[in-house]
Amino acid sequence: MSRRDLPVKLYYRIGEVAQAVGVQPHVLRYWESEFGSIRPQKSARGQRVYSHKDLEKLLRVKQLLHAEGYTIAGAKKKLREVTAEAPREQDETLAFTAKMRADLRSLRDEIQAELDALDRGESDAEF
Repeated sequence: MSRRDLPVKLYYRIGEVAQAVGVQPHVLRYWESEFGSIRPQKSARGQRVYSHKDLEKLLRVKQLLHAEGYTIAGAKKKLREVTAEAPREQDETLAFTAKMRADLRSLRDEIQAELDALDRGESDAEF
């Protein structure tokens, strides 16, 4: 099972994630102990449940360790570097989102004004 084969849902069980990442569940538990950013939730029964974001992080850890040949310490450092860049990207995303929200509100107001004019029979709009 690959990441693309996973069903779309909020949380995944450890067996599903292990299969998607291509490692044994004990490896996932070890990585959790080494990489502080990987913190799956616990279900009511105490079982680990992973989010899609957790899955992405685990795939990145595997990429760094297995494909790129980083040590655990090197992978931690690399992930910290990427995390340090994230706030700038988040700021850009927030600014873009705020602009889009303002544009959508403006458009909504224009549409509402046109609908109000139509209700009064005053519209010049062509359909």
